[in-house]
Amino acid sequence: MAIHLSGVFFNKSSISSPVFQHQRRPPLTVFAAASASASAAHPPSSPPTIQIVGGKSASWYGNGDMNSSNAVDCFKDGYDWADLENDLYHWTKTLRPVQWYPGHIAKTERELKEQLKLMDVVIEVRDGRIPMSTSHPQMDSWLGNRKRILVLNREDMISTADRNAWADYYGRQGIKVVFSNGKLGMGAMKLGRLAKSVAAEVNIKRRARGLLPRPVRAGIVGYPNVGKSSLINRLLKRRMCPAAPRPGVTRSLKWVRFGSDLELLDSPGIIPMRMSDQTAAIKLAICDDIGEKSYDVTDVAAVLVQMLSKLPAANNNVLWERYKIDTDGRCGKTFVHKLAIELFNGDEHQGAFRILSDFRKGRLGLRALERPVPSRLT
Repeated sequence: MAIHLSGVFFNKSSISSPVFQHQRRPPLTVFAAASASASAAHPPSSPPTIQIVGGKSASWYGNGDMNSSNAVDCFKDGYDWADLENDLYHWTKTLRPVQWYPGHIAKTERELKEQLKLMDVVIEVRDGRIPMSTSHPQMDSWLGNRKRILVLNREDMISTADRNAWADYYGRQGIKVVFSNGKLGMGAMKLGRLAKSVAAEVNIKRRARGLLPRPVRAGIVGYPNVGKSSLINRLLKRRMCPAAPRPGVTRSLKWVRFGSDLELLDSPGIIPMRMSDQTAAIKLAICDDIGEKSYDVTDVAAVLVQMLSKLPAANNNVLWERYKIDTDGRCGKTFVHKLAIELFNGDEHQGAFRILSDFRKGRLGLRALERPVPSRLT
């Protein structure tokens, strides 16, 4: 059981690491930083029934016959996060693969590996909506035994239930968990204190050798657009690093000084050269953590519609409440097409972009797209 105390969750006991549906590497010792808000939507008096064709036989346009009994009610009893991951795997199999690897990332990786030799602690920032999908598969091998802090950013875009689920997931492993909001600066100062405390032994060893103490060197790494530069700017209380709500803004490594005892390295987003996990790639696209040119906006919006229709923790009326469009059994691209006709004279690209933009701005509710699988945590 995880206990919340001053923004940090502590666990009374530790258990072995649970298996996560799409976890690609063992969990790290995790820190982060914290606060929260959530909102609840009120369903319409006569909500439509959202239906969707099941995983392996999924069709972007349903069954053709919208009255077909083969359309499965997406909120059938027993549907959980493991089922969602399984369905998402089948939905993405027929789509154009999402691949994005700008030239500057290869250069960044080479430089970052050199700079790692100078770092006392590494702060890995992930998107709180998709913590597993924003975990670089090679990060463990790069960092080795170096001390690390894991920040789950954008906590203002997920629900209290999402935060509690991840706190419990890590808490069961005896891991301290904090969540940050780089946009508003919540948790930034605590992150600075954690970085100094984690690397405190550096100067203890220096003093033991008769050397003067020096500033702690902390590198901030992570996927594109997860909020690395925003966190640094909040720590420094001034705009020292370029930051914008799109991937690829930071294109070179930059050291900045935080007070007299902490130096921070801001780095460009790093991603695998080739993404073999397309379910993770689609979630990166949905959350705008990857370049837009790498994916088809309509396809990605269609996947988001189907996810929102089946998320175990979602309000099943969220699409109706936002767009007042009756899904009546339709899903995926059909819903995008209906929205495009209603709002954009049939322009499906604009319709798809509206859905993605609304999700990214929290207009479709505060929710993560990933959760620890409950059945695997017992």
